[in-house]
Formats: sequence, structure tokens, C-alpha cells
Amino acid sequence: MNRTDRLYALVEELRAVAPRPRSARWLAGRFEVSTRTVERDIVALQGAGVPIWAEPGRAGGYVVDRAYTLPPVNLTAAEAVAMAVALHRLAGTPFAEAGGTALRKLLAVLPAADAADARLLAGRVLLIGVGPATSVPAVVAGAVSARRVLRLRYADRRGVASSREVEPLGYLGNSRHWYLFAWCRLRGGPRCFRTDRIVGVEALPEPVIREFRPDDVDVPPERLHRLSLA
Repeated sequence: MNRTDRLYALVEELRAVAPRPRSARWLAGRFEVSTRTVERDIVALQGAGVPIWAEPGRAGGYVVDRAYTLPPVNLTAAEAVAMAVALHRLAGTPFAEAGGTALRKLLAVLPAADAADARLLAGRVLLIGVGPATSVPAVVAGAVSARRVLRLRYADRRGVASSREVEPLGYLGNSRHWYLFAWCRLRGGPRCFRTDRIVGVEALPEPVIREFRPDDVDVPPERLHRLSLA
């Protein structure tokens, strides 16, 4: 985790437990840095205007003004539960962990009464089954996000395994499987790799330069839906 990400995560951690304090030692263990690094980070955040202060005593530590750093989100209990139901479909996808983190952040900034109502409503919702049956290895998901070359050991439909280096470009997913879409150096072209057939994987330091082109996907365009955040 780089320093910018750590500073943001540190504020989020303090805000999530506010008004309870977190000690420098606890934060150092959480972010796998020294207590001195935590202290420098706190000073930097205070200098940037983040309202963090130290509470003395054996049970003391650093506290952040939760209301000041992030105002309450104006969502109803039903809207919060709707997001939880949608995130349930992320099970097994490369974004399942990030989705869970997003939901926890959402609940952390809801007004207490709304958060309580949301939890009560969620307790009355039962879901049958999960998302796609196959999962995406964490190393693969990390390489797609960080744009790093992968060395795969991949089994075909007959179970015959082969080794190859690939340049991860993106994903294809349906209700049953997730596929890594990548440039295969062994075959010299774009290929799809079903993630549950990846039997070994190693991320290499080499960056991926090639860009994702939907036209390279051998699927009729009318069957594809490109994800958009707009």
C-alpha cells in the first residue's frame, strides 16, 4: 500500500470506530508499518486539515471527528439494502472484496437510526444461491487491476495443463463462469481463460502495455454488455 492509499485508509479506519480511539501501535499493526510512520502520517493529516486529535491515557489513542470528515449519506434503509442485494451478486467475481468494503463504508456514514433500520430490513431478506459459480484467483484480479503480466498454468477442457505467459486485458463474465481475457504469448493472439481452470498463477513484474479492445472478443456484439459507471 502506497502512502496516499494508507493516509486515506487511516482516516477511514479512525472514522469507522469514532468516537473510540485507536492507538499508534494498533494502527501500525493494521497497516504493517512502524509506529513512527503512523505518527508521521497523523501529523501530515492534521497539517492537511483533517480533525484528528490524541486522547491521553492507557486506553487512549487517535480520534477523528467523524461527522466533519464525511457527512451522512442521504440513503433510506431500503436503498441501503438494495445495494447489499446487488453486491450479493458479486460473490465469486474479482470485485467481491471491494464490494464488501464499499458496503461497510456506506453503513459507517449512515445516520445511526437509518443504519439500524437498514440492518433490521436486511434481516428480513433471504437470498437463495450466490453469484457466478466460479471465482477469480486473487493474483489474477490483482494483475488485471495493476496491469502486470501473468505466468499461468492452465488446464483445457480435457484436463491437459500447459504453461504460458499472458497479458491480462480484462474479464468476461456470465451467470456461470468468469473468464480472463488476455493476450496469450504462447498462441500469439487474444484468448479467454476460464478462471476455474487456472491451476497455477504467478504475477510477473513486467507491465502490460497492450490495451483492451472489445472488437477482439470472439462473441457477437449483441450478446455483450460493456459495464459503465455513467
